[in-house]
Amino acid sequence: MGRKRPGKAAPNEVPDAGTGPVPGRHEIDTGTCELLPDQYSATGWLLKINGVHSSHIDLANPRELDFEYMRWIAAVVESRFPEEIRLRALHLGGGACSLARYFAAVYPEARQVVVELDGKLAELVRGWFDLPRAPLMRLRVGEAREVTESLSEDSRDVLIRDVFAGDKTPLPLTSAEFLVHAKKVLAADGLYVVNCGDSPDLRMARREAATIAAAFSHTAIVADPAMLKGRRYGNIIIAGSDVPFAQDASLPRRLLGGALPAQLWDDKLVRSFAGSSKVIHDAEAPRTVRPA
Repeated sequence: MGRKRPGKAAPNEVPDAGTGPVPGRHEIDTGTCELLPDQYSATGWLLKINGVHSSHIDLANPRELDFEYMRWIAAVVESRFPEEIRLRALHLGGGACSLARYFAAVYPEARQVVVELDGKLAELVRGWFDLPRAPLMRLRVGEAREVTESLSEDSRDVLIRDVFAGDKTPLPLTSAEFLVHAKKVLAADGLYVVNCGDSPDLRMARREAATIAAAFSHTAIVADPAMLKGRRYGNIIIAGSDVPFAQDASLPRRLLGGALPAQLWDDKLVRSFAGSSKVIHDAEAPRTVRPA
């Protein structure tokens, strides 16, 4: 299949300037971050942003994903794309670039762009961790929706949204209007994957499911049973595609095999979960236009 290559690096791409991890508290553009050694691993590091656990990195093993929801995302992506392809991935939300680093190990020829709003955080992360260098991985400073809208059509195989302001994803990154742009960026067989954090009432998860189901022909959900039953706050992974998800028995087994076993819901269950929930639209949260 012929594929367009991503364009040239943007002027706000963060350059390589490796210094190695610097533990402690650091000022960033959006507040503070804290880098902590992993007490259980000599090569592991935990990144907290404004007091919230954000990312984990194992410098010796990029395939080690400490956060369960990241393992779920990785499993869904790998069930769609074989390791031999030159995966083109867009990550909205950077943190420590854990998933991008993981995919660079699984897909050696991958071309990835990680979008991070906080320029100072991006600079620190690029310096601290052993991240793949351009053109394999580009770390770009910018607002996630603006960057998505600027990209070429059919330029990515997978788009992963993992953006939070506090414990919520900004509404402009959840709307039907945003998904129009996301779909343009994706290839015909592309995969859209979001990390939806929600409370036990699951109201936002149902609305996100409804919005993604309205945009894509096929959907899937991955989450642990307690979360899906509304027993706690947590993460629900919702995926959309215009190509059916693989009927691969190894995927459910892989999801059940982690420290926090997860269920895989097919399109029928996702649409039933969404029910009569309203599709999210931009009018609910008008975007703030930043000064030029």
